Amino acid sequence: MIPALLLLLSAVAFRITTGLMIHSGATWLSNFAPLAAVALCGAAYLPTKYKFAVPLSALFISDAVLNYHYNTSLLDPLVLCRYLALGLVCFVGFSLAARVSWRTLLPASLAGSCIFYLITNVFAWLTDPGYAKNAGGLVQSLTVGLPAYSGTPTWMFFRNSLLGDLFFTALFVVCMRLGRSMESSTAARAVPRPA
Repeated sequence: MIPALLLLLSAVAFRITTGLMIHSGATWLSNFAPLAAVALCGAAYLPTKYKFAVPLSALFISDAVLNYHYNTSLLDPLVLCRYLALGLVCFVGFSLAARVSWRTLLPASLAGSCIFYLITNVFAWLTDPGYAKNAGGLVQSLTVGLPAYSGTPTWMFFRNSLLGDLFFTALFVVCMRLGRSMESSTAARAVPRPA
């Protein structure tokens, strides 16, 4: 439990740091964040009462800091859509809680990245007046986005999201395995040997 919470706090700190660095020229970090990995692994590994609360709270804290810094609202419909997408990723992690392993979590991480990307970009296409409400506008929202918001195409955000989610999911699994092996070795040393 403690390794998972430490990793969650580290992921939040990473997200805040990279979110602040992007506008100072580190655009290669755009969307390389642990969003879906935190939701997926938190719901898979944490105890039942924390499965949804801890990951979504951690993401809310990082959003609050970043939105305050960039003077944007937390009640924006796209922000709420993002939490809906992350909630769905949490449900994927929750469904895997009984069988967490590399074989289940890495493909689930890819699926979580796709869920997040598709939901948020389709929502942006539906609600942003800059997109034409036809197939061409949908393709634009999924590939290049709107040039007014960023010089970085949408597909690059997706690529970075995939890489970040896979990296943080793998890191989470390694930390949990390390924590469990340390706990079992400590427990084995604590068992008294018969005389």
